[in-house]
Amino acid sequence: MKSLKFLAAVAVLFTLPACSLFSSGADDADAYGEGNIPMAGEGSELKDVNFEFDSSALDSSARGNIEANAEWLKANEAVKVVVEGHCDERGTSEYNLALGERRAQSVFSLLRELGVAGDRLSTISYGEELPLDPGHDEAAWAKNRRAHFAVSK
Repeated sequence: MKSLKFLAAVAVLFTLPACSLFSSGADDADAYGEGNIPMAGEGSELKDVNFEFDSSALDSSARGNIEANAEWLKANEAVKVVVEGHCDERGTSEYNLALGERRAQSVFSLLRELGVAGDRLSTISYGEELPLDPGHDEAAWAKNRRAHFAVSK
């Protein structure tokens, strides 16, 4: 009798529709961008900053994105941002973690200079671990050398 109840319970489990542990609604598919990177959500107005190979220096394009991001952040004082430093796959994991941190810090520093409160900002380095483009060529690497803005409330 116990085995019959067990089999009935198993049968019920197999007839239930599959569900995701992380699902919170129909819009979840829109929460992720290329490479399965979580999108900034409400702060998707924030643009990524790209870097040259083996560099954490901010060029004029990067500065323009950061200035626009700073203006948006100053107009939206309720949000906090994690500046994520990312690298391409070249170099050791340890080197890329350090380079990702330097990239995130250079963005953090300019945001502070532009008047964004430091208690609303934090940094993290993912090194090469979360590529935006999984390719193995210069075009993919250029996309992966970035600082990404993850927004929270």
